[in-house]
Amino acid sequence: MSQTIFDAAGGEAAFLRLAHAWHARCLADPIVSHAFSHGYHPQHTERLAAYWAEALGGPPTYSASMGDETMVTKMHSGNGEHVEMDERAQVCFAQALDDARLPDDQRLRYTLKAYFRWATRRMAGYPDSPADVPMGLPLVQWSWDGPPDH
Repeated sequence: MSQTIFDAAGGEAAFLRLAHAWHARCLADPIVSHAFSHGYHPQHTERLAAYWAEALGGPPTYSASMGDETMVTKMHSGNGEHVEMDERAQVCFAQALDDARLPDDQRLRYTLKAYFRWATRRMAGYPDSPADVPMGLPLVQWSWDGPPDH
């Protein structure tokens, strides 16, 4: 059995550091910070860390106690097209990998960046209204080969 992305990254502590680092970079970015200008959950980074961790091979903490994919997607829907913001959020993510001191492993970092690009596109998939998001979306589990439909 091969090591999960979650384990290779350093487990829960690594994803918590990554979520904090990414969020800090987003808040400092003049374009991406707009996404947070109307407020956010007080445990945003902890919830984000649990979500990423679960999607990348960690424990089902997010889906067991915090929400599901439909809820997350609805939260990011109905905001119109925002390609520049998404691209800048991806740059913030790539920089946050260093800030969070994730392992300097080329395969790991490539996979994490690919996951974040994919997730960003998925979250932007319902620009018109949260009502367009289907119920019962699964939290997609990524492997080293990408999403299951890859």
